[in-house]
Amino acid sequence: MNRIKTLIILIALAFVCACGNGQVEYLVSATGAEDGTRVSLIDMLSGDVLEAAEVTEGSVLFKGMADKDALLAVQKEGDEWQTLLFADGEPVSIDLGDHSLAGSELNERLCEYDKQSSDVYANAIRAIDEFEELSEDEQKAKHEELEATIQGIGDCYRQILDENRDNLIPVAFLPTLVQILEDDEAEEAFNPKYAYSKHPYAQKIKKQLDDYNARMAEIEAEKEKLIGARFIDLEEPDVDGKMHKLSEFVGQGKWVFIDFWASWCGPCRREMPNVVAAYKKYHPKGLEIVGLSFDSDKDAWVQAIADLEMPWIHLSDLKGWQTVASDTYGVKSIPSSLLVDPDGVIVARDLRGDALGAKLAEIFGE
Repeated sequence: MNRIKTLIILIALAFVCACGNGQVEYLVSATGAEDGTRVSLIDMLSGDVLEAAEVTEGSVLFKGMADKDALLAVQKEGDEWQTLLFADGEPVSIDLGDHSLAGSELNERLCEYDKQSSDVYANAIRAIDEFEELSEDEQKAKHEELEATIQGIGDCYRQILDENRDNLIPVAFLPTLVQILEDDEAEEAFNPKYAYSKHPYAQKIKKQLDDYNARMAEIEAEKEKLIGARFIDLEEPDVDGKMHKLSEFVGQGKWVFIDFWASWCGPCRREMPNVVAAYKKYHPKGLEIVGLSFDSDKDAWVQAIADLEMPWIHLSDLKGWQTVASDTYGVKSIPSSLLVDPDGVIVARDLRGDALGAKLAEIFGE
């Protein structure tokens, strides 16, 4: 009987130890907000709000249990900023006014990196806004400076990763890192040898990345099927509401560049001067362009055509992403394009920038 009791006690102790290793108590206090302001404590893995309370007498306090090293965020109502922290068992104090944090060394370092990266990103956004207000000549003079500023975002996040591969800090930045890193860098970032790679939040981001890459591979495979195939006809109205078939312009003895775009698409608008320049240069030699828009607002569509000085035929059913052009050609992101030969055979897809100019020069000559 004693042996049985001893075994039961040992099992019970093992269970208690397991629970102790799996969860920790969090104690998070926050100040720096007016009384009545609602503040939430969020589990970043699930997205669930663990606790929410209103600031009373200048502060709010969260106390409970969470998985060991869970990535949490404190956010006040009306503020986009989320102060990130790991549930490492040590008390945390947060100033919601300046987003500063006092706690364990890990969480204080996380907070400093978060502020640093946010400053770099905000600086780049300001630079882009200022750049867009410049004249064309001024933009040419400032182009390299802007590129360096934008590159600074990637440099900042890469530095965070490189300086913290032996701890959990990269976990908090993985959603941004996977958008910045090259494919081989992203694969290396999730190498199991790194301390953070097995964190549940890291595994969640890894799965999302894998799923995204799989979808992109399927899309690319579908795109490749179109190369060498004859164009598929469709019908949409022009800016005056008159219906046109694509076959009115394609397969009629001229090279045709089919441009998928939208007035609300920033990358489309930035690429359009390149397309306009290509049209001006090669239209006299036989190039036609057909714009197929993913707009839903006719006024915005028509205004963009005028603002961007796009003199070719434009068609749209004004159904946004549900446009017939999306389903017909498997377009899941824009800008996108097709280059169709005089016989109506698709010879290239998604040409932009220098690649578009090079292809057209190959066809028509300089």
